[in-house]
Amino acid sequence: MYPLLRRLLFQLEPEQAHSLTLGLMHLAGKSSIIRAILRSIFAVAGKTVQVFGLTFPNPIGLAAGYDKDGLGWRGLACLGFGHIEVGTVTPLPQAGNPPPRLFRLPAQQALINRMGFPGRGAEFVARQLRGAHPGGLVLGVNLGKGKDTPLPEAYRDYSTLMDVFAPLADYLVINVSSPNTLGLRQLQARRELEALLSELVRKRNQPSPRMGGGVWGENMKTPLLVKLSPDLNDSELDDALEVILAAGIDGVIAANTTIQRDAIAGNPLAGESGGLSGLPLRALSTQMVRKIAQRSGGKLPIIGVGGVDDAASAREKLDAGASLVQVYTGLVYRGPGLVKIILRGL
Repeated sequence: MYPLLRRLLFQLEPEQAHSLTLGLMHLAGKSSIIRAILRSIFAVAGKTVQVFGLTFPNPIGLAAGYDKDGLGWRGLACLGFGHIEVGTVTPLPQAGNPPPRLFRLPAQQALINRMGFPGRGAEFVARQLRGAHPGGLVLGVNLGKGKDTPLPEAYRDYSTLMDVFAPLADYLVINVSSPNTLGLRQLQARRELEALLSELVRKRNQPSPRMGGGVWGENMKTPLLVKLSPDLNDSELDDALEVILAAGIDGVIAANTTIQRDAIAGNPLAGESGGLSGLPLRALSTQMVRKIAQRSGGKLPIIGVGGVDDAASAREKLDAGASLVQVYTGLVYRGPGLVKIILRGL
């Protein structure tokens, strides 16, 4: 029935449609009966994956950006995801960029967003994450710099967020690659990334009730991942990987949205600023996964994301070297049965 529902949802502005579906997932997460019904419809067994010291019930997850404030993750977990990444979260509430800031490109099954990390802030999200977690689900939190925080002070924001979310999440992601926060991608440069990650890893490794424990045990340190841009050239990627490996980061996510427009040339919306996601990102992100796997000698676990909307595109990422795969835009176009479709195909 999703094609019919999608036609109705696509009559709404993209942000309105997203708020509506997320609100429904929020309500579903509050009802044990609805959760059980959703699991009976959408859940399917998958192959477990051991990575970052964690056990994932299957390799398919929900990428950051879909549930920025942690409102719907308990309901979304019933759709079969092995992991869900909440965020991007900033320390303080912020409005993000002015609308319109989210655009559909149905012909290319893509989205362009220039959201700019809108959200209700760390304390609000933390309240949503406290309490019971769905059995087996791995929960990640994606961390971002506040819009008004100067780049030299970015460490302060990420450090604050680590304090808040290390006790609540199974892993944390340092987002330095969104194209929608002014200057953020500069943190991927060798010098800036080295300074940032060395301090964050040092903080993570210090004996602390916050940095060790999470929801999985007192002796394990919170895994730290870095999310990279697909627009890095080979030299920039090499620099970033050297820093990431030297710092002792546990893994990378490849990749964030792209500012490239070659794949949608001629579309009337191609001139809109922001990050492009969906099928046009598929080949670019897979190529990046393959490069990271090769250049790190397989030492760096990878979550592949970009253009995954069926079993074949998920398998493509896994064959390129990813341990896990995330979806986002594919969920918009394919609907809540996407995880089941992928897992059955795999």
